[in-house]
Amino acid sequence: MIARTWKGAVRREDGDAYEAYLVETGMAGYTSTPGNRGAWMLRRDRDELTEFVMFTLWDSLDAVKAFAGEDYETAVFYPEDDRYLVERDLKSEHYEVARHAGSEG
Repeated sequence: MIARTWKGAVRREDGDAYEAYLVETGMAGYTSTPGNRGAWMLRRDRDELTEFVMFTLWDSLDAVKAFAGEDYETAVFYPEDDRYLVERDLKSEHYEVARHAGSEG
């Protein structure tokens, strides 16, 4: 299993609007791609910014590529991202999930 992360930040006053936008774009894109095992949106306020970390799990790198394309390390952006984002990672990080512990319920 592969974990993919991406981080970006918006002005604090845009936090709620960008969260809703991420649900419509990124979360929908992740979860509609075969091989996606789940998507988590992490959010925190930091000074005048609201920071978002997107964490997704995938069956394989091929599943990640089905979402992000052959250059899968390049972050995926959507049309309104330029309007909101004041900080952004241009690359996504990928990790092999070596172990998992926790309840399923």
